[in-house]
Amino acid sequence: MSFIKFLPLIIFASVIFVFPAIANDKGESPVRELTGFENINESQPLWEFGVGGGAVEVANYPASNERNFIALAAPYIVYRGDVFRVGGENGMRAVVIETSDFELDLSFGGAFSADSEDNTSRAGMPELDFLFEVGPQLIYQVKEYKFKHGGDGRLKARLQARAVYSTDFNRIDERGFVFEPTLSYQQRGVIFKDTGLRIAFSMSYASEKLQDYFYQVDSMFANSGRAQYDAKAGYLGAALSMGFSFPIHKNIRGFVTGSTQLHQGSANQDSPLYEKDTTYSFGIGFVWRMYKSDAIASW
Repeated sequence: MSFIKFLPLIIFASVIFVFPAIANDKGESPVRELTGFENINESQPLWEFGVGGGAVEVANYPASNERNFIALAAPYIVYRGDVFRVGGENGMRAVVIETSDFELDLSFGGAFSADSEDNTSRAGMPELDFLFEVGPQLIYQVKEYKFKHGGDGRLKARLQARAVYSTDFNRIDERGFVFEPTLSYQQRGVIFKDTGLRIAFSMSYASEKLQDYFYQVDSMFANSGRAQYDAKAGYLGAALSMGFSFPIHKNIRGFVTGSTQLHQGSANQDSPLYEKDTTYSFGIGFVWRMYKSDAIASW
């Protein structure tokens, strides 16, 4: 990979290391979740450690008819530093600017690999490897709600631009860029005291290189049932998701989640690898917090 491909991210990351984050002037974060262990009026520990597990079923790639079932259990860690933060809805990130209304950070994400041998439309083609993403995101708190009979809600907008890479853990390949605006709503304590609800709608736009990764069919992989196809940049799809978290025990929370992915009208709808206008994903799991710090996060 060329050093130039990483240059924008290196510059952005350098800003984080050289300059401290601009502090939140109200002692509250616009991205604090309402679905975790602490209520909105409780201070959060600086770090927590435990075990999480669950199962999820998702499409192998956008607009794929084949499914990928993943079940795992692993240790988890949450860290709520002033600059570096790990865990929660927004994953791992490094904060550059934060006020009570918005946060600018460098964030990271990923997606599991898919097995082409079990995927009829991609049979004989290269595997779709594990994907990871890195890039800047801006999170803005649009409105905060206080309900008459108790409970809190937050409406947030997120603009995220990420460079995408794939890896089989022997090599890393650059796969272009994705831009994803998202509108999300969280609430806690409206229906039941300690439950959390999250609803989100997002739209994704991808560069040609990432669209190639999903939808391109080169001449060497074309056959009677799979025509050669040259993918193009543009609209990738939209997603509507909903998640519900609830207490199982003092230090154990369960969650269920589901989403609908809408691909109709996407830039590569004519690809032979495009199979379905609508796909779905489902998940269920738990988080068991075993330890937490006495130190409190500043936000």
